[in-house]
Amino acid sequence: MLDLFKKKYENITSQEVSNVMNHADVMIIDVRESHEYSRGHIPKAKLIPLGTIEQRLAEIDKSKKIIVVCASGGRSSRAASFLGSAGYQVSNMMGGMMAWAGPTKN
Repeated sequence: MLDLFKKKYENITSQEVSNVMNHADVMIIDVRESHEYSRGHIPKAKLIPLGTIEQRLAEIDKSKKIIVVCASGGRSSRAASFLGSAGYQVSNMMGGMMAWAGPTKN
C-alpha cells in the first residue's frame, strides 16, 4: 500500500545533467512548448510537450535513462511522475532551464 505513495523518479541538479548529457544511455526530454524550446534548449534534448507525452510514449526509449526538463521544474516533475509510473527510469532536472548554466541550442 505504501508503494502507491512512493515517488517514481529522482530529482537531479543541472550540473548532474551536464555531466551525463552526452552519455549514449541518456535521453533528455524537454516538456516545454515549442515556442519555449525554440528560444534555447539543452543540446540533443527532444521536444515532447507535456500535453502530448502520453500519446508520444513510443518515441521514448525505455532502455535509456530519461531526464526531463522544463522552464522551472514544475511540468518536468509531472512528466517524470507519469513516466516513472509507466516504467521508465526517469529523473527530473530541478530548477529547469532557469537553473541551466550549460550550453544551449536554438
